[in-house]
Amino acid sequence: MYWDICRGQSQIKIYFTAMKIRMNMQNKMAGYLTYQTPNRTVRCERKYVPPVIDGGWFFGLVVESVAADDKAERFIYWFADYREEVVTTVSKQASPDREQLLEMYERMFLIRSVEKQLSADFHAGNLPGAVHLYIGQEAVATGVCAHLSDDDKISSTHRGHGHFLAKGGDPKSMMAEVYGKKSGICKGMGGSMHVADFSRGIIGANGIVGAGFAITTGAGWAAKLDGDNKVAVCFFGDGAANQGVFMESLNVSTLWNLPVIFVCEHNTFSEFSPSDTVTAGQISDRASAFGIPVEVVDGNDVVAVWRATKRAVEHARNGGGPSYIEAKTYRIHGHLEAEIHFLGGPYRSEEEIESWRKKCPITRLRNDLLSSDTASEAEIGDIEARVQKQLDEALKFAREGEPADENLVFDLMFVGQQP
Repeated sequence: MYWDICRGQSQIKIYFTAMKIRMNMQNKMAGYLTYQTPNRTVRCERKYVPPVIDGGWFFGLVVESVAADDKAERFIYWFADYREEVVTTVSKQASPDREQLLEMYERMFLIRSVEKQLSADFHAGNLPGAVHLYIGQEAVATGVCAHLSDDDKISSTHRGHGHFLAKGGDPKSMMAEVYGKKSGICKGMGGSMHVADFSRGIIGANGIVGAGFAITTGAGWAAKLDGDNKVAVCFFGDGAANQGVFMESLNVSTLWNLPVIFVCEHNTFSEFSPSDTVTAGQISDRASAFGIPVEVVDGNDVVAVWRATKRAVEHARNGGGPSYIEAKTYRIHGHLEAEIHFLGGPYRSEEEIESWRKKCPITRLRNDLLSSDTASEAEIGDIEARVQKQLDEALKFAREGEPADENLVFDLMFVGQQP
């Protein structure tokens, strides 16, 4: 529960809530404290934290005052008989500018358009294999990759088309790959779940759940050895957090102070199982145990993801080590498009799906752009027309391409085993 009180150029939010306190115990005199309010996790650098507040939940009153220019935040909180005021300073560019917002809208619209086309093509019988679509989660990949260059690395998942496109991957070569064509980014031999482009820092989607953890940790180690301020980002779902390699990777990344950012796309399902039936506790607490920065954000708000990633990337590039971001979102389509052909019945209601459709990240950004006069209907229309042209060209390229060369298997897998 909170109340907004607007006073001139500042906004005051008053919370009556439970605060979860975590503390870096490595150095009590120069540690940090994090606490969660209903809409954010706050990390505060400080000189001293009394041991009494280390760990556990406390009920109290939190007053959050946010300056109009969003350059500084002041937090005052009380619990028991202890009162402390903390001032944190955020980076000067706390929000994306107009050009960045329009670029993110275009990228999200491209991802959605490509995924909708692949869905239609699958159900029409035009694809050679299964597809796992990213519809509904576009804000996560887009907000994260907006801060990355081609030199930065990302690992992806079986639901990897969105990550590929958000990182700047070519729609033509990705579509051709999904179609199993020689002109595909992996020569048609990888398919939907194995798109990769090292020239763009996309070190691979993967059909093995949780496989990206160790790969990204290795990329982070390589970046540290190179010493060139590159970062490595691991995208994974909430189901993958139950793989043991998640904790191993957090441990190694923390011990070796690696520039790795773990991004959990918490879409509430592990394949066909609701997350709360297979995952105990809060996944973010697993990362908090290592004393690294942790943020839980609205994964359908691309600006919230953008801000959290900006902090994490700056932290990594400045030698601060790993971070964890959890983006709460939802998978609008099923685990895979083919599931309608083998499932015995629905595992979620149409009402639930529709409630999340109303939280569409693309519609949300579109409305924000229009209501703030950041863009006009005509400008957004131009963006959408440009994306449609890209999609048409990519689709034509994929459909007209030559099939993958089957003899490649003797170069890639069965070397020297030609009949």
